Amino acid sequence: MATVPDTRRGLGPGGRIRVDRGALLLSLPALICVGVLFVFPFLFGIDLSLRTGARAAGPWTLANYTQFFGDPDQVNTIWTTFRVALPVTIFSVALSVPLAYVMRHGVKYERLITSLLILPITLGTVMVAQAVLNYFGPVGWVNQVLQALDLVHEPVRFTHNWLGVEIALFLNGFPLVFVMILGYMSGIDPELERASRMLGAGPGQTFWRVLLPVTLPGLAIAFCLSFVANFGVFPSATLVGEPEGPTRVIAIAAYDAAFVQYNPPQGTAIALLMGVIELAVVGVVLWLRARTTRTATIRGGKGA
Repeated sequence: MATVPDTRRGLGPGGRIRVDRGALLLSLPALICVGVLFVFPFLFGIDLSLRTGARAAGPWTLANYTQFFGDPDQVNTIWTTFRVALPVTIFSVALSVPLAYVMRHGVKYERLITSLLILPITLGTVMVAQAVLNYFGPVGWVNQVLQALDLVHEPVRFTHNWLGVEIALFLNGFPLVFVMILGYMSGIDPELERASRMLGAGPGQTFWRVLLPVTLPGLAIAFCLSFVANFGVFPSATLVGEPEGPTRVIAIAAYDAAFVQYNPPQGTAIALLMGVIELAVVGVVLWLRARTTRTATIRGGKGA
């Protein structure tokens, strides 16, 4: 009896894997592009981080990593970066959820509101930082309004500190987070909400027990992308913050090592550590997402 290839699973006769040469050839340019732009620079960076000196000569060594972790000021940049990145990421996601929930039903001037919310994406990081300095500076409009209303007697320091960096990061990152969450919420079947209300659940119960669990995967992705962008902050921490003080983040430490101290291996090592920390946080968030989603599915299947 002849063996029929299992085309659905990509298997040939005898259970052997069938390779589609046409698809492989079509994907070859993309694979080359990934190798040239990502894989090779990553491997080159690992090799460079294991060298020493401005010329990166000599055998492999872990001196750059031991030097970083042996310096308390350098290690402190990790916690400083977390203090900068986490609050604004959580706040952006938390604010986007109710706003997207309201706008998914349709509101007046929805297109205008959406356009205004995503406008900062087109301005760029440096321009947003400059705008924060102009509007929130000691003689900016915000302080002028506060003093005109007699709410403060002296200008409030919004810039060149932690708060200024948070404002700049929020203006840069919130539009992207909002658009992602709005797109995810808009794709939820409205029949779920109607069914919940028909069963006697109020708007609050429907949101917390039906819509929010369904939205959790999208919230996790939005959180990860926003956190990675905020964790790698450099322009805002330099222009709006205090780079030699409370906003000396790990990206500034990498830049100083590579281009101020002329030690590219040390700067590359710090940059790789930054990437490892970001991947670790993303991995934890995605693990929690998978665990939470599985738990919600199991409970739903039991009729709870």
